[in-house]
Amino acid sequence: MFNKLKQIKDLRDQAKVLQNMLAQETIHHDVKGGKISLVMDGNQEVLSLSIDPEFLNPEKKDELEKALKELFSEATKKVQKAVAMKMRSSGMQIPGLG
Repeated sequence: MFNKLKQIKDLRDQAKVLQNMLAQETIHHDVKGGKISLVMDGNQEVLSLSIDPEFLNPEKKDELEKALKELFSEATKKVQKAVAMKMRSSGMQIPGLG
């Protein structure tokens, strides 16, 4: 029983270390030739979002929505790849992941 508790504590400690490491990672992604851009950290927290004023026009609402959907989707994929690589390179072994 104490062995299981130690394993849980070790996993929790590893998760905290990983979370801190990922907070320092930044992912940049843009769409529409850089007119809409996003910076996200490794914990998938949005650090900045920039939208060119031309896309704030009501006539471009649908185009902006599609671009934002693509932007967030692709940035999230980049973060997930970075997380996987960081975990592999750090040697962290968290059961059930990767």
